[in-house]
Amino acid sequence: MRPDDIGGVHIKYLYHCRRQLWLYARGVRPEHLNSAVQLGEAVHDTSYQRSSPVDLGAARLDHLDGGQWVHEVKSSARPTPADEAQAIHYCYRLHQVGVPAHGAILHYPKTRRTKKIVYGGPEADRAQQDIAEALAILTADRPAQRLSRSACRGCSFLDYCWSD
Repeated sequence: MRPDDIGGVHIKYLYHCRRQLWLYARGVRPEHLNSAVQLGEAVHDTSYQRSSPVDLGAARLDHLDGGQWVHEVKSSARPTPADEAQAIHYCYRLHQVGVPAHGAILHYPKTRRTKKIVYGGPEADRAQQDIAEALAILTADRPAQRLSRSACRGCSFLDYCWSD
């Protein structure tokens, strides 16, 4: 796997659960069976319908406005480090293809809140570090240790990781 193959989902899983990242990269995809994932897809499909997704190959962001701001719709109630890292990753990818994204706006329709993230040098460095970390996990022979069971609540990989 190359650095250009790392997409937003890889970065989200890097921050959420490294084991999940390793499994996802190997084709384990139980997401379609998970009610939380289905809710997230429904929120995404019914929010901000006038915007068009932007496909960057391995990364697919929800929307890029005319002011060069990335917009991402999230189903959770508040920002998480994974949300922020994913948005920064999209800005990094846009800069790589010559689009000078100013940053990202995370939208949380459930609570009608937004979070603005300005993109600059420190964020670019963070994106590069995240890609390097993701690659290290993806090339490992074995998956990372599972998190505590309480941290796995709601995860679509729960049954896979915790069945013995």
